[in-house]
Amino acid sequence: MKKVIASVAALTGAALVLAGCSSGGDGAASSSDASGSASGPVTLEFWHGYTEADGKVLDQIVADFNASQSDITINDTTKTWADIGDQLLTALSAKQGPDLVALPAENLPIYASKGAFAPLDDWYSSSEAAASLNQNAVSMEKINGSYAGVPWGFVPLSVIYNKALFDQAGITEFPTTWDEWVATAKKLTIDQNGDGTPEQYGLVLPDHATVGNGVWASLFYEGGGEIVDKDGNAVVNSAANVKTLTYWADAVMKDKISPTGVDGVGADKLFTAGTVAMEVGGPWMASVAEGANIDYGLAQIPAGPAGPASSAIGISVAVTNQADDAKKAAAEKFFDYFYSQEVATKWSLGSGWPPLRTDIPASAVSSNPVVAALTPMAGTARPLLPGIANSVDVLAAVDEATQKALAGGDPTSLLDAANSAVSDALAP
Repeated sequence: MKKVIASVAALTGAALVLAGCSSGGDGAASSSDASGSASGPVTLEFWHGYTEADGKVLDQIVADFNASQSDITINDTTKTWADIGDQLLTALSAKQGPDLVALPAENLPIYASKGAFAPLDDWYSSSEAAASLNQNAVSMEKINGSYAGVPWGFVPLSVIYNKALFDQAGITEFPTTWDEWVATAKKLTIDQNGDGTPEQYGLVLPDHATVGNGVWASLFYEGGGEIVDKDGNAVVNSAANVKTLTYWADAVMKDKISPTGVDGVGADKLFTAGTVAMEVGGPWMASVAEGANIDYGLAQIPAGPAGPASSAIGISVAVTNQADDAKKAAAEKFFDYFYSQEVATKWSLGSGWPPLRTDIPASAVSSNPVVAALTPMAGTARPLLPGIANSVDVLAAVDEATQKALAGGDPTSLLDAANSAVSDALAP
């Protein structure tokens, strides 16, 4: 799933005409006819990018759904996430695209702004399954007041730590606050020859291009700040964010608890090399650590002044405007099946991500220790820039500020400049 993060839709050709793909008409069954029986059996084409073990589980869920009834058949096609980004608009314009498509949640607003998706407000208002979902995950599906998709994956960033290095330092408890986190990182930082460059760092805090671009968003949330407020305004230079960036820049520069100039990929490499004790990462780091023979633990990002929070990596599934009303109704029936407790639990275990339903406890997924560890954290996870189509430029502005601040720049002036750039990126 790490490949999801690297995929950014290539939207050249954004002027493709999608009006011909709009739903409804042609005597199709209404969306209230969940079986689509008014026009006979319905076949849905479903594109997704799950290419590993999670893909096999999704294929089986689709096969089980097809076998459970005779009105709807779903043909699922596995592509790379990049291929979906490259091909979707062109295929829809030619009416040769999918009826259902999975894509990274940050790309949902981009395609929604092109008219690619059918609204799903009716499903959210009528489905019992929809009411059971993690509402923070649901919030990433809302674009300009309407639901453009459903959450297919929602996983909080967490701290992965090296248990052996903790044991060597005599640390028996994982920190729960920022001050404890910095103090723990200082204990784990070792500069044996005193040259000012530690041989072992307590923490690797990437200062740009972080995992899912969510590390600094998480810290800003925990400090009581935002990047964009609920009304769509840039608030990067808030007093809370200045305080947060100053706090972490000081910790890195003065206490040297983390190397600087590191991006998310570089942070992963340092952790697996055993030269840093803690990293904020995604769930795939568990298997990466195992491959490097590191005895690891997973913990929630320690709480800042505003409490615990973490940015979440998300996957959405949308009904495209190629689908007529009967197909849209059939898709909604599939959603009800997918979000049933049994299937939602199966998907969580197979994907390695926490359950999307809030009534599935960690004990129900205990056979997968990573999922069980992440499940309690999902309640305080937040989507990254939900509904923001130009998130790439927004995050680039934040990256510039954080990287320069950790190199000694002034947080206040850097965040002022970032706020101006974010405002420009948000302008219609």
